[in-house]
Amino acid sequence: MAEVTIHAAESREQSRPSLPPIEVTVRAAEPSDVKAILSLIHELAEYEKEPPSTVEATEESLLNTLRFTPPHPTSQNLASCLLAFIPSSNEPVGFALYFTNYSTWRGKGGIYLEDLFVKESARGQKIGKRLLGELAREVTEMDGRRLEWSVLTWNKPSIKFYESLGAVAMTEWQTMRVDGDALTKLAQNGPGIQGKSTTLM
Repeated sequence: MAEVTIHAAESREQSRPSLPPIEVTVRAAEPSDVKAILSLIHELAEYEKEPPSTVEATEESLLNTLRFTPPHPTSQNLASCLLAFIPSSNEPVGFALYFTNYSTWRGKGGIYLEDLFVKESARGQKIGKRLLGELAREVTEMDGRRLEWSVLTWNKPSIKFYESLGAVAMTEWQTMRVDGDALTKLAQNGPGIQGKSTTLM
């Protein structure tokens, strides 16, 4: 099934009246950014009306899983993160966390956007559009075929924003997830891959 998305994400930039254009700088995350990234993740959870306990990520877990520039020696490089900055703030005001995926029908790679978030104080300045634009550029540079993400159904402003960029809702697909005890139980059906412990690392 070439178009199925198997991991849900919460992607959003809430629309509001546009402000005068400002200079936005986007760069890849560095190891020293993990504290700021974790803070943005907590703000994201708050925006989605989730309790703080929902966020299990820590600075250490981010350091050990994200791809950084320059590389961090302990990282598994499972996902990448772009950070957005504006002149009035020394801390990032937005982030996009993503990883590559693959289309079996097309035989080409792409990018799955796990999370997109812009601080409320910085919205309306096309920062979300800039982050999405940078990801779209990465897809085209890898000769990929798609950039995709999930959005909460109640987040109507974000859905409208994404549609204005040309995004199309994949309404014929149902997101599926296995985690917690169900994941542990399912893993018991996989005794091991011959010749290696995993196909992903």
